[in-house]
Amino acid sequence: MGRIGLFDLEKHFAFYGAYHSNPINILIHTFFVWPILFSTLLLVYFTPSFFDFPSGFDHGHGLILNLGFVLTVIYSLFYICLDKKAGSLAALLCFLCWVGASLLAQHLGFSVAWKVGLAAQLFCWTGQFIGHGVFEKRAPALLDNLVQAFLMAPFFVLLEVLQSSLDYEPYPGFRSTVEARISANIQEWQESKKKKIS
Repeated sequence: MGRIGLFDLEKHFAFYGAYHSNPINILIHTFFVWPILFSTLLLVYFTPSFFDFPSGFDHGHGLILNLGFVLTVIYSLFYICLDKKAGSLAALLCFLCWVGASLLAQHLGFSVAWKVGLAAQLFCWTGQFIGHGVFEKRAPALLDNLVQAFLMAPFFVLLEVLQSSLDYEPYPGFRSTVEARISANIQEWQESKKKKIS
């Protein structure tokens, strides 16, 4: 059974899916969304820590409980609440991104890490906008719902991969229900587009 409100996976997935129905656009997002999350964590690594370790505690491991850690926890908990199985995998990937980005940032240092992070962001976002403009022919979801688009993007592409490669469904009937909602959303958008033109 689906959940309601903030943790309504069908609603979130249908919203995001309506902006990502073209196979090439989906493929572009599959390759670029997680690197955007990784490079974001790389950039925010240099924000102040929310927790001061006791003196003598060796925190030379590079992991800092700062904004990057908080974002990782929020994303992970949200995904687990949406779906325990796929959400747990997404949470694991989020923490791996946080650890990897933290270690890379510490290794590169502030100046180089920022250049690498910004270059990755520019490259990945350009790819995604090309996916929407050239293939999807619809503006990105973030223009209609910024928070939902940013929160759902990593989980959406992971769920897409799990569905296409392993035929995974969070519960029986999920795919057919979501596909119907996506089709209805796209049809509604196309009709409103026609009205604006006429």
